[in-house]
Amino acid sequence: MSEAIQTLAVDIGGSGIKVMVLDEQGNPLSERDRIDTPLVPTPEAVLDVVQQLAGNKTFDRVSVGFPGVVRCGITETAVNLHPDWIGFDLANALIKQLGKPVRAANDADIQGLGAIAGGGVELVVTLGTGFGSAMFLNGRLIPNLELGHHPFRKGETYEQQLGRAALDEAGKRRWNSRLERAIDQLEYTFSYDSLYLGGGNTKKIEFILPANVKIVPNVTGLLGGIALWRD
Repeated sequence: MSEAIQTLAVDIGGSGIKVMVLDEQGNPLSERDRIDTPLVPTPEAVLDVVQQLAGNKTFDRVSVGFPGVVRCGITETAVNLHPDWIGFDLANALIKQLGKPVRAANDADIQGLGAIAGGGVELVVTLGTGFGSAMFLNGRLIPNLELGHHPFRKGETYEQQLGRAALDEAGKRRWNSRLERAIDQLEYTFSYDSLYLGGGNTKKIEFILPANVKIVPNVTGLLGGIALWRD
């Protein structure tokens, strides 16, 4: 009988880097460990943190979520990290560093894979340092949506109005008002069946959400990592 495969799920964020080991069903086998993202978040600095977090764990493969467009393991955008990430081969760099197979994807895509029910049009938005997004149709991912950088209001994007910097500058009350307006606009634009809100700033939400909108726990961004290995 072959041994069960264990997956190291890595979530690279603008403010923190998290890891957790999962079994083949996506259940946690370890605690969720976290270290702050380096102040100068170059690829080398971030991968050093991943190495540190992975150092005392046993795993057979790696899933990594990244806050930007990821295509074939290469990071194409990195608004909340460092320009050196643009065109960086994240998957192969981690293969060399950790000595295990690696699959990489957008962090909101992975959070969505861990959150969705798999029916109809499902939209995922992550409210953290930036404004992440993912869309699914009957459980199939429509990759690299990147809604955060689309126009929202007053000549600014969703991320400029609803990212962490905007929350700190505008305050919780105005941020909530903007988020309520954004949810209305997103439903009008996409006619989604369900909207899932993730990320650390969901704890700042103070209004009653529509019936087809739900908050998902932050750990979903790690738990969805197992889905990258479902061929």
